[in-house]
Amino acid sequence: MTTTVEHPALTPATLGGLALRNRYAVAPMSRVSARPDGTPTGEMADYYAEFARGGFGLVFSEGTYPDSAASQGYLNQPGLARDEHVAGWRVVTAGVRAAGGRMIAQLMHAGAIAQGHPNTVGPSAVQPRGEKMRAYGGSGPWPVPRELTTAEIDDVVDGFAAAAVRARQAGFDGVEVHAANGYLLDQFLTDYTNHRTDSHGGSVANRIRLTAQVVTAVAEAVPELVTGVRLSQTKVNDFTYRWPGGRADAEVIFAAVAEAGAQYLHIASEGRNWLETAKLADGGTITALARQVTGLPVIANGGMHDLAQAHEVLTGGHADLLSIGHGALANPDLPARVAAAEPLAEFDRAMVSPTVTVANARRWRESRQA
Repeated sequence: MTTTVEHPALTPATLGGLALRNRYAVAPMSRVSARPDGTPTGEMADYYAEFARGGFGLVFSEGTYPDSAASQGYLNQPGLARDEHVAGWRVVTAGVRAAGGRMIAQLMHAGAIAQGHPNTVGPSAVQPRGEKMRAYGGSGPWPVPRELTTAEIDDVVDGFAAAAVRARQAGFDGVEVHAANGYLLDQFLTDYTNHRTDSHGGSVANRIRLTAQVVTAVAEAVPELVTGVRLSQTKVNDFTYRWPGGRADAEVIFAAVAEAGAQYLHIASEGRNWLETAKLADGGTITALARQVTGLPVIANGGMHDLAQAHEVLTGGHADLLSIGHGALANPDLPARVAAAEPLAEFDRAMVSPTVTVANARRWRESRQA
């Protein structure tokens, strides 16, 4: 008699009120493949639907800008700022749903590390570390951003809420507030980019305030959708940063977003292995701490295509779902492969070189097939 042991990632899950066929999610990955006006294309619809056809229970959109003022991070980045954007995304979400998947829109305000337009803003007039990313069409140092006024901060919150309504109109099942990876909300949370002396600066409780305000505004704008938040310590322009207060800071941050109305937390690793960025000084993990503090589902990210690590994360109390980036690009049918005990293909960086576009990845696949 042969007994098959099912990987825990293949078991059903619930995220907020959203029923998922398994615990595998496609991580949000910027592909800068929209039309110049931010409208998603048919090529993008095919790209996202392929993951759902491959068995992923949940698909996150790439970071999508919520307003036309200063939130856009990259040229050819998709938006949810206008009616045309809604119509384009509606085709994408319909394709994912038809293939049995669910889709969440990630809303992202780039703030000081926007390289798609000259109007950069931030919590303070502090030049970001590092340089613009060539793979996303940028080069050279970041400019010094203009410090947001209190009234403009309110506009940012309103922009996220309005975009969440458009996400509902576009057929998304949920909205994720992007407060990670060095973008605007994370800039408010980070001590060295936030020098404010008002209610949004100073203590960690003040620095997480804007993220909490945005989460509340989104949750109230679209109560029928799942509302989540993505957090990270590392950034696209600073891989070494950690919250200075360690566990104490993390507890304040997690409690604040949960109280604000988040229904799940998504902890990003910024291209690093989960354990590298998740391990705390006392030996615990930041993802397990997020579960303990909030009682909410937590999504872990970073090397989750590794079956042994994924098993440990799910069975060891570290997280409830797994989001996969590079592993999903190399294996858009990863859940189906795991279910069939088939080997996984290795990620080839040529898929995202010299740019990260969907067209570049398609050309890579065609060259391999040839």
